[in-house]
Amino acid sequence: MKQMGLDDAGFVKHPKRTRKAQFLAEMDKVIPWARLIALIDPYYPKPGNGRRPLSLETMLRIHFMQQWFAYSDPAMEEALYDIPVLRKFAGLDAAVERMPDETTILKFRHLLERHGLAMAILEEINALLVERGLILRQGTMVDATLVAAPTSTKNDSGKRDPEMSSTKKGNQWHFGMKAHVGVDTENGLVHTVIGTAAKVPDVKVTDQLLRGDEREVHGDKGYTTNTRNLLASDRHSGPLWCFPFKRRAGEPLPQWKREINRGLSRLRARVEHPFRVIKRQFGYTQVRYRGLAKNTAQLTTLFALSNLYLVRRQLLAAAG
Repeated sequence: MKQMGLDDAGFVKHPKRTRKAQFLAEMDKVIPWARLIALIDPYYPKPGNGRRPLSLETMLRIHFMQQWFAYSDPAMEEALYDIPVLRKFAGLDAAVERMPDETTILKFRHLLERHGLAMAILEEINALLVERGLILRQGTMVDATLVAAPTSTKNDSGKRDPEMSSTKKGNQWHFGMKAHVGVDTENGLVHTVIGTAAKVPDVKVTDQLLRGDEREVHGDKGYTTNTRNLLASDRHSGPLWCFPFKRRAGEPLPQWKREINRGLSRLRARVEHPFRVIKRQFGYTQVRYRGLAKNTAQLTTLFALSNLYLVRRQLLAAAG
């Protein structure tokens, strides 16, 4: 048994179950650790003649905490020293073990990026949710959200990130990237993530967000085309394209079309839930890295964890 430090809960006179501790306890129970470790293990360094690497489970737990609490690599290293509940979740004891430094944390993230393991993690988590009956594969909702990128040129290159771009939404310009997602219609769980520059139109990535076996596809007006709309749909030749009717300039929509649009909006509201989780619960409001590949990998991990967060109560209830 590991030695307890003076900052552990056992030495606190009146310990309190904080919200952070409650959140970590719930996520610890719903994350399929064994399946994810088996997925990453073939790529993880094995003990050799050099310094023995930290356990894969510890590094994976630290990586997930970075996503939940929006820590950079240096901030994550300092948090492990400062916050006992984070050390406990990672399985570390400051009294007897070395804490991973920011370089070790960065190298683990690069390992996941190099082998495309963020998408593999999303697929493994979704496979679990399919087994639990939480993803039914009957339909897909498609949507996108803008993620801001720094506009400052005070960096080594003296330029803004060349892979980001500007786009106008409403009357305001935004610089950054877009996170496009395909979401299961049953519980609003993300099954596909694509990152593009902000200027890429939503309709350009529709096909990449679909699984191919959908009965229905839901989206907003940005996905509507002449061949993909509610009136042009044919169930015998493909999915039902549940996109709202567009109003022509100077012509009001008939009442029956307005009612259909209202009903579709209520169904499509479910696609906003994953965006709320990563932006409000996980605090992801701006890209952290340069380049689309790194930021898309982080977004994919965030959406994988948001799936578990959204259905954590069902998973906990199933586990007793």
